[in-house]
Amino acid sequence: MTSAELTPTMTEYELIIFDCDGVLVDSELLSCRCLRDQLRRHGIEIDLDAVFELFLGRSVASVMEHYRSRGHRVPETFPTELRNSVRRAFSASLEAIPNVAQVLRGLGSAYCVASSSDLDRINFSLELTGLSELFAGRIFTAQMVRRGKPAPDLFLHAAATMQAEPLRTLVIEDSVSGVQAAKAAGMTAWGFVGGSHYAARDGQALLTAAGADRIFGRMADFRPSLAREENGSAR
Repeated sequence: MTSAELTPTMTEYELIIFDCDGVLVDSELLSCRCLRDQLRRHGIEIDLDAVFELFLGRSVASVMEHYRSRGHRVPETFPTELRNSVRRAFSASLEAIPNVAQVLRGLGSAYCVASSSDLDRINFSLELTGLSELFAGRIFTAQMVRRGKPAPDLFLHAAATMQAEPLRTLVIEDSVSGVQAAKAAGMTAWGFVGGSHYAARDGQALLTAAGADRIFGRMADFRPSLAREENGSAR
């Protein structure tokens, strides 16, 4: 793989926003297993497929709200318990998505990360995988806005802070809620299905149905110039 193949030309985008979990780091399978196990410890029976369907790309606060609104007792200690479980799993197994560091270093546009995870978890994930230096001062979390994904608030906040127009912002997402948030913000949304959580699931169908403008499965294929060529030939 040559550096030219990994380096997109981004003339039409002022800003590229990357989700963290499942896009920069291959964490979704690990964290969703932890969430399933933690919910079961509190008497909430759920399987992994249901966790993916209901909570992929959503914040811990939205998980708690979901169950409390249905009459389940979720203790205030739940976020801390889940965070400790996730940190153990990440310390043992977390890896960066292949080729993502090369892609980031080759970008010609401004970029940042905007995630439903809290700042502590994002920093921990990026440090573990050697990506931290590539996002210094450009991390946005659901803690910074009133409404998390699928509302557009987080992406709009990131774009405003980075001084980019939504119409010239590209979002890379792996979740239905993330794609929906990007489209609600008036941004271009590309669905990434290269994480291990899509090994046995049809991520392309899910993210296309959510409104993704393009689907790709390898960071080595992150080439907007190729997308422009494809769009041109389709006309």
